[in-house]
Amino acid sequence: QVQLVESGGGLVQPGGSLRLSCPASGFPLDYSAIGWFRQAPGKEREGISCIAASSTVAYYAPSVKGRFTISRDNAKNTFTLQMDSLKPEDTGVYYCATGRVVGSGPLICREHEYDYWGQGTQVTVSS
Repeated sequence: QVQLVESGGGLVQPGGSLRLSCPASGFPLDYSAIGWFRQAPGKEREGISCIAASSTVAYYAPSVKGRFTISRDNAKNTFTLQMDSLKPEDTGVYYCATGRVVGSGPLICREHEYDYWGQGTQVTVSS
């Protein structure tokens, strides 16, 4: 049974930081793409950062580029999203996902190609 369990969400003031973590069980991340997706209130879910299995170059949505950093630790079968300089518009439910996805740039963040998803964690940026 494959499980992804996000953690690290919460309430933070504008300009603050959060680190989301997504440990995976039942599925090796070594040969899989990983991604973080966000669903803001009243909006569709969007891919904000994804990286292919063997790539060192991540895709970042323009809205988060320069502020968010995706990383993986294959030894721990975990991946993370470091979020800095948070803005109110970053508020939403964040989901981690993994799967046998290939591609680069925004193509690596096609959510319908991701097989396994976490349950989501709420991030609220507000003063």
